[in-house]
Amino acid sequence: MRRLLRWVWRAVLLALIALTLLQFWFLGHIWYWASHNPESTAFMRGRLEIIRRDEPGARLAHHWVPYGRISGHLKRAVTAAEDDKFMDHAGFDWEAVQKAHEKNRQEGEIVFGASTISQQLAKNLFLPPQRAWWRKAQEAAITVLLEAVLSKRRILELYLNVVEWGDGVYGAEAAARYHFGTTAAALTPAQAARLAVMLPSPRSYGPGSDTVYLQERTAAILGRMQYARVP
Repeated sequence: MRRLLRWVWRAVLLALIALTLLQFWFLGHIWYWASHNPESTAFMRGRLEIIRRDEPGARLAHHWVPYGRISGHLKRAVTAAEDDKFMDHAGFDWEAVQKAHEKNRQEGEIVFGASTISQQLAKNLFLPPQRAWWRKAQEAAITVLLEAVLSKRRILELYLNVVEWGDGVYGAEAAARYHFGTTAAALTPAQAARLAVMLPSPRSYGPGSDTVYLQERTAAILGRMQYARVP
């Protein structure tokens, strides 16, 4: 029994060491991305692998643009739609988490989420699209590192450049070209609001998509954009 316990403790210790080293690996990448732009993300690579099962030669649409070349309308629209407390929290919106938990309890299933922009960026940068039990805990740890190392401006810049906006379409510049035939810098308030509405389910919409839901939700975001605070 003692020998078994020693083996268990050794296994636990090795697992903790490996987990700690993994967090330092994440931290090293985050420090690097404070001043360098990622060419792709774990989520992008995972989606490309899935797409290439049917289209072996497929490529992602992704064009990096600096923060200053992204429309202020889009920054405010995305913040209003996805994380209206972005400038105030340290990575987690606990009030939104509580509300989502209560709504999900009433529904009897997970219907509502409460991920902040920082949490979504953590997933996009490091975690594959597949669901797994450990993802939420690792996402939280990465979110803490992102908020500790990067400014809010850099977090939003990274997010807007890597988030999915269509099947194989990533980042504000590719999204603006794909959906509206324009650039990220030239997006109008209405176009920005429409893009923000697409974020929870980006592969559901193609160029020219127009539904009652999109119209109503776009109008709601347009009304909230003026109050959104961005870095």
